[in-house]
Amino acid sequence: MTWRAGLLLAIGAATLPAWPAPFLGVAVMTGAVLLLVAIDWALAAPLHALTATRTGDRAIRLGGTATVTLHLANAADRTLRAQVRDAWLPSAGARPDVPPGRVLTVEPGGTSALPVRLTPARRGDRPAATLTVRSLGPLRLAFRQRAGHPATPPWTLRVLPRFDSRRHLPEKLAKLRVIDGVQVTRGRGHGTEFDTLREYVVGDDVRSIDWRASARRSDVLVRTWRPERDRRLVCVLDTGRTSAVRIGDEPRLDTAIDAALLLTALAARAGDRVDLLAADASVRATVTGSGRPALLARLVDAVASLQPALVETDFELIAGEVLRRERQRSLVVLFTALEAGALGEGLLPVLPRLAARHRVVIAATHDPVLTGLTVAPPTGPDDAYAAAAAWRALAERDRVRAALGGHGVTVVDAPADRLAPAVADTYLRLKSLGQL
Repeated sequence: MTWRAGLLLAIGAATLPAWPAPFLGVAVMTGAVLLLVAIDWALAAPLHALTATRTGDRAIRLGGTATVTLHLANAADRTLRAQVRDAWLPSAGARPDVPPGRVLTVEPGGTSALPVRLTPARRGDRPAATLTVRSLGPLRLAFRQRAGHPATPPWTLRVLPRFDSRRHLPEKLAKLRVIDGVQVTRGRGHGTEFDTLREYVVGDDVRSIDWRASARRSDVLVRTWRPERDRRLVCVLDTGRTSAVRIGDEPRLDTAIDAALLLTALAARAGDRVDLLAADASVRATVTGSGRPALLARLVDAVASLQPALVETDFELIAGEVLRRERQRSLVVLFTALEAGALGEGLLPVLPRLAARHRVVIAATHDPVLTGLTVAPPTGPDDAYAAAAAWRALAERDRVRAALGGHGVTVVDAPADRLAPAVADTYLRLKSLGQL
């Protein structure tokens, strides 16, 4: 029963004093209203003849807007007058073009489209929640209603990472071309592979002369070398409790994902094989480097649904997985936090085994709030205590960095907005030095 039926009852109650027999008036009035309500309910279009389908976007980058359209088909022989509420998760940012309270009219055998614009606020899968359809009678005194219509197909919008660091890709590719093409490495050098033979010119390293080829050609030929291709790169994402810390407007994990995407795009262009491992107390996601043309797309899809887990990271598990999966010497880039407790008790005991077989880089982003607390002049006891705690946290981070460096580990510690290019520059430097 709608508000209109209640209004009729209220009007009837207001006129009761005019009736000769008030009790008879109540009975007549109530019966008349109930009869109208019953007739109106009977004339409302049945919901079992209504089918609902969806079309639209399946994936969108965080910060973008997707459109998913709900199609309602009325197979009944009566006109459908309906109020529709298409509910999504709050973080999906749904904005329907048709407000939920507006009455929608669909003729018999007709179809109506209801677009919904989605601007998600978080990464991951955002499913449609519940579709509620209310079929009103011609007088709009009564309605039929069903929530979670069985004909509604499931629909999930996958929200992909922003990948803001892709703006740095042209600059890093230009540096890669310098390393790989313009400045060809002369001489053997550690970690380089043979490129071509050419005639000797004054200034060439005599150690690069190929004497056998020179004898066959009756000319002095030298070998040119270039940085090795088909090297192996492993991006490891720590999804434990430290990845949930918010640095600026987003969790530390989102910053790590952004840096890993830039590094993957750069390494794939360089001809290197890239694998991904995301883990905390268990393995959350894995991506292998097979099928390089689609590698970045597969990696973006794999990390889209990753969320921080409030558990301690099992670095023994991570080291074991890397050693088991990567038999060939690889560059292992571990995105984590320089936290003394987590790394001192978890990573440092297993680091010698990992560093003995692979080249290890620790990529971490630091919170600028700590640095701000150390430079701001204290105005009271609370500020002094906060500054002391910040100094202690920075000192512990320095001790962790020194301990990692003692095992031959390269540490990249940068603010959130500089982590991605800093990691890419470290990769390019190691590649140019032939240390991958």
